[in-house]
Amino acid sequence: MEYLTPSFTKEMLSTHTILVPDMAPIQFSLLKAAMESEGYHVELLHNAGSEVAQLGLKYVHNDTCYPALLIIGQFLDALQSGKYDLDHTALLITQTGGGCRASNYIRLLRKALVKAGYGNIPVASLNTSHLEEGSSMPLSMNFIKKAIAAIEYGDEICSLRNQVKPYEMHDGETEQKTKEWIERISSWIHAKKNIHPLKMKKKFLEIAKDFSQIPIQKKDCTKVGIVGEIYVKFSPLGNNHLQEFLEKEGCEVNLPGLMGFIEYCIANYGIDFDLYGGNSFVSAGAKLLLKSLDNIGNAMNKAMQNFGFYAPGSFHDLMQKPDGILHLGAKMGEGWLLTAEMVELIEGGYTNIICAQPFGCLPNHIAGKGVIKKIREKFPDANITPIDYDPSATKVNQENRIKLMLAVADES
Repeated sequence: MEYLTPSFTKEMLSTHTILVPDMAPIQFSLLKAAMESEGYHVELLHNAGSEVAQLGLKYVHNDTCYPALLIIGQFLDALQSGKYDLDHTALLITQTGGGCRASNYIRLLRKALVKAGYGNIPVASLNTSHLEEGSSMPLSMNFIKKAIAAIEYGDEICSLRNQVKPYEMHDGETEQKTKEWIERISSWIHAKKNIHPLKMKKKFLEIAKDFSQIPIQKKDCTKVGIVGEIYVKFSPLGNNHLQEFLEKEGCEVNLPGLMGFIEYCIANYGIDFDLYGGNSFVSAGAKLLLKSLDNIGNAMNKAMQNFGFYAPGSFHDLMQKPDGILHLGAKMGEGWLLTAEMVELIEGGYTNIICAQPFGCLPNHIAGKGVIKKIREKFPDANITPIDYDPSATKVNQENRIKLMLAVADES
C-alpha cells in the first residue's frame, strides 16, 4: 500500500510552521536562525519523555532504527498537542542519501502520519542528494552560507562550553556565556553578518578569548569522549541525556563537532571516485568544497588552541586516523568517521570513550564496536564502552555500565 502525504512546496515556506526535531541543541539553535533569516517559520521540538518513544512504537515496527522511532514519535506527539494549526504545519526531516536506513525515515514517517490520521501534513526533505525532488526543502546559496557558519560557530561554542563548565568557579557562568553567544551569533545570521570565512576567523578568536576569561579552578576531571550514530551521539532525547549525566559524575565531555559528519559525507564523494570511478566533476567539486570547509575548521581550531583549549586536527588529518584499523571504503552510516574520531580522541587525551549506538545498527556495530579490539591493540590505555540505546534498554542499566567504565578510568 502506498502512503502519501501532500508535497512540500515553496509557497509553504511563508504559510506553514515547520517542525524540526532538535538533534544537536547548540548547533540547531543557530541553524534555526539561518532558516528564519530566509523566511521560514521554524520550531525546534523539545518534547521528550517515555510517551514519545511509546507513540513511535505504536506506529513504527519495533525493529526499526531507534532514532526513526523517536523522531516519528516526537512529530506525532507534537501534532497531538493542540499547539499547532494542522492546516498550516509541515515537518522537516534530513536525508543523507547513503546506505543507512536514515534515508528511508521519510517513508516511515509518511506511513505513520496516514495511520495516525494526519495524512494532510506535508513532509519536507532536507538533502543534497536529489532525493524527494517533489518535496525537498529549497537550498539557496545564501542559506547554505548561513548554515555553514551556524554549524562552525555552534561546534566552537559546544567545545568551549564543555571544556570550561566542569572547572568553573561560579555555577552557571558558562551556561550564561553560552546562551549569550547563541543569541549574538543568531543576530549575526539574521543580519547576514560575520558569515564570510574571513570574518568568521576573527570571530572564532573573539569567542575563544571570551570563554577563556571565565574563572576556573584546577581539579581532576575524568575526560570522556562521545562518539556513535549521529542522532544518538548528539540528541539528549536519543541518548537519555548522556552528556548531562556525565557532567553530574564530574566528567569533562568531548563531543566531536557536527561539521565533521558533514565533511565526512562530502569526502565520501571523492573516496567513491578514487575507489570505483564515476563523475570526475562531482569528485573534484567535493574535494574543493572539503578543502574550503577544512580551512574554516582549521582557523576555529587554531583560535581555541591560542587560548589554551584543546582542539582537534584538520579533517585531512582525521582521514588518516583509521589507517590500519578500518578502510575509508567503509562508509555506511558513520563508517570510518566513527573509528577516526575514537582514535583522535585517544590521541588528544580523551582515552575514555562511550560509543553510543542504536541497538541493531549494523554500520555502528562494525565501525564502532567491531574495531574496539584493534584500537586497544594500538592504544592499550583506551577505555571504550559501547552503549546500546533502544526502547527496551533501561536508563538504569545504561548508567550502570557507564559508571563501571568511569570506575575503570579512576583506577588507571
